[in-house]
Amino acid sequence: MAQSTETTDWVSRFADEVIEESERRAPGKPVVVASGLSPSGPIHLGNLREVMTPHLVADEIRRRGHQVRHLISWDDYDRYRKVPQGIPGVEEEAWKEHIGKPLTSVPAPKGSAHPNWAEHFKAAMTESLAELGVEFDGISQTEQYTSGVYREQILHAMRHRGDIDAVLAQYRTKKAPAKKQQQKPVDEAELEAAEGSGAAAEDDGSSGAAGYFPYKPYCGNCEKDFTTVTSYDDDSTELTYACSVCGFSETVRLNEFNRGKLVWKVDWPMRWAYEGVIFEPSGVDHSSPGSSFQVGGQIVGIFGGKQPIGPMYAFVGISGMAKMSSSKGGVPTPADALQIMEPQLLRWLYARRRPNQSFKIAFDQEIQRLYDEWDRLDAKVADGSALPADAAAHSRAVRTASGELPRTPRPLPYRTLASVADITAGHEDQALRILSDLDPANPPATLDEARPRYDKAEAWINTHVPADQRTIVRAEPDAELLKSLDERAQQSLRLLLDGLADNWSLDGLTHLVYGVPKVQAGFSADATPKELPAEIKTAQRSFFALLYHLLVGRDTGPRLPTLLLAVGQERVRGLLGE
Repeated sequence: MAQSTETTDWVSRFADEVIEESERRAPGKPVVVASGLSPSGPIHLGNLREVMTPHLVADEIRRRGHQVRHLISWDDYDRYRKVPQGIPGVEEEAWKEHIGKPLTSVPAPKGSAHPNWAEHFKAAMTESLAELGVEFDGISQTEQYTSGVYREQILHAMRHRGDIDAVLAQYRTKKAPAKKQQQKPVDEAELEAAEGSGAAAEDDGSSGAAGYFPYKPYCGNCEKDFTTVTSYDDDSTELTYACSVCGFSETVRLNEFNRGKLVWKVDWPMRWAYEGVIFEPSGVDHSSPGSSFQVGGQIVGIFGGKQPIGPMYAFVGISGMAKMSSSKGGVPTPADALQIMEPQLLRWLYARRRPNQSFKIAFDQEIQRLYDEWDRLDAKVADGSALPADAAAHSRAVRTASGELPRTPRPLPYRTLASVADITAGHEDQALRILSDLDPANPPATLDEARPRYDKAEAWINTHVPADQRTIVRAEPDAELLKSLDERAQQSLRLLLDGLADNWSLDGLTHLVYGVPKVQAGFSADATPKELPAEIKTAQRSFFALLYHLLVGRDTGPRLPTLLLAVGQERVRGLLGE
C-alpha cells in the first residue's frame, strides 16, 4: 500500500517545519533559508547539495504563497588556502605567493575574463544555477566586510570575546594524529559538500599572547592573514596586530577598519543572527563534537539569534567520471553534469533522496539507465499511476514556483540518441534521417525537436565514452567472415535481409532481429519468452554478435535496431553480403 506524500516527501515536511518556525521567530516577514559556497576552486556536485536542499524547500514554500529569500553567501573573503591542482592557466609556484590573501585578492587563472579568483569560480556556478532554475540572493562576504556592514557585529564579538572563548574552549582537545588515507579516484570518491567556507582547518582565533580574539585582520602590507592581534582596547577600539610573513605591524581603530573578518566559527553564527536564517543544511562532518554547526548553535545566542533548522546531508558520489574533468581541477562540477544531462534530471537526483541519503551521479553508461528510469516516471506521472512521493519529486524536477523549466519537445530515449550521435559523428542530416526512421508515421521535422536532450547525449558520447568503445561502421564487407559462415548463419542473414523493407522502423526492426532466431528454431516470431526454450536466448546472443561483427567489427555496440537504422538499409544489405 502506497504511503501518503506527507510521510514520504521530505521537502514538504521541512517546508512545514520552516514555515512554522519562521512564523514563531519572525511573524509577517519573508522566510529566510541559506546556503554558503566558497569559490576557492571549482564548485563541485557535492557543494551543489548545499544549494539544492534549501532551494527545494524554499521553492515549496513559494508554491504555498509565502514570501521567501534563499540567500547564497559567497565566502569570497575567506583566505586562499592552497593552489588546487589541474586548473588551466594556473602555475602552482606563481599562485602559491597568494596563499593567505582573501580570495577576491587572488588573480584569476590566466585567460579568464573575470577580475579575480573568486569571481572566476562564482561565475561558472551562477551560470549552472540559472540553468537549474535556482533563484537566490547572492551575498558577497568581501562586500559585506569591506563596506563595514558587519562593523557592529565585529565590535560586539570583540566585547564578548571571553564568552566566545568559553564556548570554544569546551571543544578544544589535543588532535589525534591524522590517519593516512589512500586517495580515491574521482569516479569512486564521494564529493563532500564543504561546511560553509570549508573552515574545518581554519583556526578559531585562539592565538597570541594577548589572549583570545575572534577577529583576524588582513595585513596592510602583504594582504595576507598570517597576523596576530597583540592588543585591543574595548573603549577606543584600538587594535594592534603584527604579520608573521612580512613583519608589518600597525595600530588601527576597529570602528573604522574594514580589512579583516571574524574567524569562521564566529562568522557563521553571526550571519545566522544578522540575516535571521531559519533553515540552512550542513554536511555530515557537522555531526562531530566541536563542528562549526554545533559550536555555532551556542555562539549564535551571543549575537541575539537562534540556530537555524539544519538537516545534515550525506555525500554525493560520482560514477564513471572521465579524465576530462581533471583538467578542471579533478572534481566534476554542475556544469560538467549539465553538459550531458538535462536540468530536470539533475534536479530530480537531488529531489528524490532525503538529505541524509547519499547518492551517485552517473557519468558512465549508468546515465542511460537513469534516463530510462526518468522517462518511465514521466510516463507514470502523465497517466496518473506514479506514487505520491515520486510524483512530488518529479514535479520539483520539472518546474519551480516560477514555472516550467524548458524541456525537450520530443524526449526520445537517451540511449537511442546517444547511439545515433555515436554513429553519425556530428552529421546532423544523418542524425535527422535516422530519427525520422524511428517513427516513420510521425517523423520529427527538425533535429531541434529532440533538443536539448540530443545535444546532451552527443556531449556524453564525445566526452565520456572511451575511443575504443565508439562505434565505427565498416567501410567494406568482411568478406572473410561472410565466406566462413555455415548454412545456419547464412540462413539467419537471409531471414533478416528479407524482412528489412517491411520492418524499417524502430519497433519493426526490434521485432525482426529478435524474431529471426525464433523462426529458425521453428517458432513464431511473435512467441513470448515463456513459450520458448532457454536455448533461444543463446541463439539470439550468437545472432546479435554476428551482426555486430559484420557491421562494426566488434562483439557489441549500440542497440541493433538503432544501429541498423543508422547504417541505412542499402548499406546494411551490402555489409551483410547481399
